[in-house]
Amino acid sequence: MTASVRPLDLAAIRADFPILKKQMRGGNVLAYLDSGATSQRPLQVLDAEREFLVTSYGAVHRGAHQLMEEATDAYEEGRADIAAFVGADPDELVFTKNATEALNLVSYALGDPRFAGAVGPGDVIVTTELEHHANLVPWQELARRTGATLRWYGVTPDGRIDLDSLQLDERVKVVAFSHHSNVTGALAPVAELVSRAKAVGALTVLDACQSVPHQPVDFHALDVDFAAFSGHKMLGPTGIGVLYGRGELLNALPPFLTGGSMIETVTMEETTYAPAPQRFEAGTPMTSQVVGLAAAARYLREVGMDAVEAHEAELVAAALEGLTAIDGVQIIGPMSLENRGSPVSFVVDGVHAHDVGQVLDDEGVAVRVGHHCAWPLHRRFGIAATARASFAVYNTVEEVDRLVAGVRRAVEFFGSD
Repeated sequence: MTASVRPLDLAAIRADFPILKKQMRGGNVLAYLDSGATSQRPLQVLDAEREFLVTSYGAVHRGAHQLMEEATDAYEEGRADIAAFVGADPDELVFTKNATEALNLVSYALGDPRFAGAVGPGDVIVTTELEHHANLVPWQELARRTGATLRWYGVTPDGRIDLDSLQLDERVKVVAFSHHSNVTGALAPVAELVSRAKAVGALTVLDACQSVPHQPVDFHALDVDFAAFSGHKMLGPTGIGVLYGRGELLNALPPFLTGGSMIETVTMEETTYAPAPQRFEAGTPMTSQVVGLAAAARYLREVGMDAVEAHEAELVAAALEGLTAIDGVQIIGPMSLENRGSPVSFVVDGVHAHDVGQVLDDEGVAVRVGHHCAWPLHRRFGIAATARASFAVYNTVEEVDRLVAGVRRAVEFFGSD
């Protein structure tokens, strides 16, 4: 028997996001369907940051005065809260300025000869054709720097990883993939990809930006070696990302940036480095952002990630049903809820995605249009751009209805000749 998921108190949740009452051009109330790009923040996150800044702000891990101690406690307690939210130990999380930097950190370190398993000439790095540029370009650069070869899994016609398109062998050192595609919404078969990587001794790197805010995620249970996610996509601040690294692996990596805060000893001849995570947090770190992200993690945990996932599945189902009922609309991604997450990307025959986005904007509906930092995937489907609606815990079925009505208007307007 499946445990029941408690329903969301959607009215109470929406009250935590005052921006959702904003009146847009033309007098329409905002329908914000662009959380895959950046999410809105609840009052609890804004209040936590403000409280920290007006009562406890100071440099962390420096000095011996009370403000420093309070700031350091808030910083490290924040790390523990965020770690608990994603099924990790606190010392397995490194704070970065965004998920892109987190992925660059791990790709750079894996190519450093000081790492015992460093990528080198003749090795193979594997990714997928579904990736955001942040989980593709760093691996291209690693291949260029080291003389390794980059290979990739292809994509099925419905926008999932094509597991039959590539076989791994002992030359593969890294397998990097997204948990959810930011375009098709496709859910990666994590267990299968991790199993294949382990069978050839490769490390796994998970881009979890589109999954952590939308479903229960436990990095230990997923058994990946590294993972990255961002604050601003999970109701938190901009300017903060997180790298998860399996404890023993993180401590085996050489530093990415060097300077203050990440050292153990320094002489004029040489330097020894602090253990992880401090080794990877050179310079003065972000502080209020950590407090804000921890507040976002607590907020989502309180709501319940099972409830968030179930609610967003209802929104996705409504969007797929409504959009596919419009002549000329094609969904770029799986039609089955079991194989997908929140993003719903689509094209309209004879109407450019930017025109669709403009009509929706006139209706107060905010979506993203373009290639969504995933050019290769769009080329795979032979399209220049898509329109993408992406949902979060605060969205409603009524807002999905407004999306569908706006797309219908775009089809009628641009197809009127």
